[in-house]
Amino acid sequence: MTATSDTIPDPLARLRNGAADLSPAARRVARWIADHPADALAASAASLAASCRTSDATVVRVVQSLGFTGLPDLKRALADHLAGRPGNAGDLRRTLAETGEDPARAVAAVLDAHREALEALSAPDARAAVVAAVDALHPAARVNVFGIGPSAPLARYAATLLARGGRAASVLDATGIGLADALLGLARGDALLLLAYGRPYREATVALAEADALGVPTVLVTDDPDGPLARRARHVVPARRGRARRVALHGATFVVLEAIVLGLAARAGPAAPAALDRLNDLRAALSGGPRLDVG
Repeated sequence: MTATSDTIPDPLARLRNGAADLSPAARRVARWIADHPADALAASAASLAASCRTSDATVVRVVQSLGFTGLPDLKRALADHLAGRPGNAGDLRRTLAETGEDPARAVAAVLDAHREALEALSAPDARAAVVAAVDALHPAARVNVFGIGPSAPLARYAATLLARGGRAASVLDATGIGLADALLGLARGDALLLLAYGRPYREATVALAEADALGVPTVLVTDDPDGPLARRARHVVPARRGRARRVALHGATFVVLEAIVLGLAARAGPAAPAALDRLNDLRAALSGGPRLDVG
C-alpha cells in the first residue's frame, strides 16, 4: 500500500519510529530526513546520500522500506505535513482533555504556561540573546518584520511600536508568491526580524535566503532555537509558545518584541521620544482638539 499523507498523518513519526529497525547507514538516512524535512523536499537522492554519507541506492531502499513507493511519494507526504494538514486541532484537544470543562483549570493552564515561558526568557542566555538582537537591529536603516498566519498581527504590532520609537519599519506578512513583491523591497542596510515557529515553511526560508544574499542581518524569534530556520539566522531569540503539543500561546512573543523595541529605544536616545511627540502632534491635528499624550 502506498504511504501517502492520507494513510500516514505524520511522516516524520514514521521515519523516526522506523529507524530503530534499520542498519546504521539506513538509520542515518531516515533520521536526517525526519530532522530536515524542508531540506529533504528540495533534495535529490544523490544529495540526500551525500548528507547521510551513504549511496543514493541506499536512500531509495530506505524510503521504500518505510512504506513509500519512492522518493517522490515521500516528498508528497512531507509537503502535505509541512503545509499543516494535521492542523492544530489535536493540540487543542490535548489541552482541553487536561482542563476538562472547568474554566478555572483552563485559565490556570494558560497562566502556568506563560509563567514557564517568562522564566525561560529570564535565564541569562535568553536575556543575552535579546540584547544581541537589539545590537543587530540598531544600525539598520529599516527593520522589516516578518510574520504570517497567526504571527502577522504580531508583526504589524511590532512595526507600529518600532515606528513610534523613531525607527523606519515595514511588515512582511504576505503568503505564497504574494511575498515576492514585499521581498523585492528588502535592501542592503535593512534588517530582518522574523517571527517563525514550528515547521520551516517556504516563506520564512525564502525570506532568510534573500536576506542572506543581500547581507541583511537577521533576527529569528522562534520556539525551535535548534531547528533548520535557526541554523540559517544570524541571531536567534527563543520564545516558547506554551507547552509542547498543547494549544499555542503568544504571550512570550509579545514580551520579546516589546523588550526588543524598548531596547532599541534606549539605543536611539532622544530620537525615540521625539517620534512620540510628533505622533501626538499629528493626533491633535487630526482630532481638531488639544494635543493628546497617549501611547
